[in-house]
Amino acid sequence: MAQLPNLGAKSAAMLASVGITTLAQLRQRGAVAAYLAVKRQHAAASLNLLYALVAALDNVNWKAVQRERKLELMLAIEDYERHTAENRHTAENHG
Repeated sequence: MAQLPNLGAKSAAMLASVGITTLAQLRQRGAVAAYLAVKRQHAAASLNLLYALVAALDNVNWKAVQRERKLELMLAIEDYERHTAENRHTAENHG
């Protein structure tokens, strides 16, 4: 993963810690889910990692991720976390 543009050795190590070591695994998991998995294990992970993941998937420089796309990503994080919390709540009440 460190050979991808936008992702250095530290980012690659954080991704590896959540089981993502290839571009195919990143594509399968998706940038938002991958970022949130990393963020749970590495509290210091910043939104720049998310932007770098999106940029790696789109094969562009992370600085090219537009403001509108960044807003979409923030909303996607909220949706993902809300959906995860709802599923956890449902499982707890039916388990």
